[in-house]
Amino acid sequence: MAIKSFQGVRSKDASKKEYDAPILVEDYMTKKLITFSPEQSILEVMEAFAKHHISGGPVMDKNGFLVGIISEADAMKQISQSRYFNQPILDKSVERFMTKNVQTIPHDMSIFDAAGVFDKHNRRRLPVMKNDILVGQISRKDIVIAALKLSAQNWK
Repeated sequence: MAIKSFQGVRSKDASKKEYDAPILVEDYMTKKLITFSPEQSILEVMEAFAKHHISGGPVMDKNGFLVGIISEADAMKQISQSRYFNQPILDKSVERFMTKNVQTIPHDMSIFDAAGVFDKHNRRRLPVMKNDILVGQISRKDIVIAALKLSAQNWK
């Protein structure tokens, strides 16, 4: 007795599944960023972190170019040093504590390659650039969300 298939007749194109889910960094990055200036006080930055529920952001110069990244970890350094040296937090600028040598990624990088950059450099967020202009920021969480969405596309 022959075995019947209940899947129905398969088309010739069924073996060639098209991948229609977005896979680029620009598809998942945050585009509306809270940015900071090198002259801002670290206290203002910490207030912005709390107000906007963020853990870091890009530092831009007066011409709108990326010059650094400031994070909660940088703020922790300031808090620790201010206690140790018995100095107020108010008078320290972002420029003193920001990371200046910033790792960036291009807007058209795949999320898989971006995941590799996160893994290799142990960063929580990366600025996204297009033609040397900051166009967004992507976090590790954004990559995880992208992977979940892609997984849903694959396993349907």
